[in-house]
Amino acid sequence: MYIVRDIFQLKFGHYKDAKALLDEAAKNNMLPEQQGNRILSDFTGDAYRLVFEQGFKTLADYELSLSGSTNKDAWQQWYAQFRDHVESSHREILKQVV
Repeated sequence: MYIVRDIFQLKFGHYKDAKALLDEAAKNNMLPEQQGNRILSDFTGDAYRLVFEQGFKTLADYELSLSGSTNKDAWQQWYAQFRDHVESSHREILKQVV
């Protein structure tokens, strides 16, 4: 099992706007609906972070997910709006060992 975390550092004061966009994406079924997917916000540490967490059985499954919904026009338009609120981002790919 692999855990993929896309971590977005939001611009100062942009959390409410980014959260509204996430609510819109959820309402329009644009977010992946796999079991165990989560969207998290910071509680401690760096402020104004959003973490998208997904689980995959294989890295090939993860690669397939990248070519799915994220290539659709609606997703690309939504992401362009979301990206305006992001200061920086990075990705972690972790392997579950136990």
